Amino acid sequence: MSQKKIYSNDLGIDLNSGDETECFKWFLACLLFGKPIQQEIAKRAFLELREAGITSPNAVLETGWDKLVEILDKAHYVRYDFSTATKLLDISEDLNKKYGAFGALLSQCSSTTQLSKRLQELKGVGPKTAEIFLRDMTPILEKQWGYII
Repeated sequence: MSQKKIYSNDLGIDLNSGDETECFKWFLACLLFGKPIQQEIAKRAFLELREAGITSPNAVLETGWDKLVEILDKAHYVRYDFSTATKLLDISEDLNKKYGAFGALLSQCSSTTQLSKRLQELKGVGPKTAEIFLRDMTPILEKQWGYII
């Protein structure tokens, strides 16, 4: 039985706003969906993170590993809780060091190919995560940032 794909709007994320926070929320969700885990559990984990106010790289870093694990466990994301908490912290730190903000990463790229490459340069981001992220982001990137598709 195949699972229905979950899209950004299924999670209450408004990518059409072009808002950096909304884009990061989708990226965060994609990091959770990129693991081989049931989509409903990944969805629940994202909703728990959002409920806790974790909607930016800084918020991830301020939350810390123990609290991230606790939130992931609450959502039954237990199989990958430790590794995912570590990954979220590593990626957030890497984003801040390299770009200062998620919006800066988006604005420094001019094509989906370039963005995919830069996302995958972040520790822990693989092709599947980049693919899921770009699936919903491509129309917005073209419209808002003038990306070449």
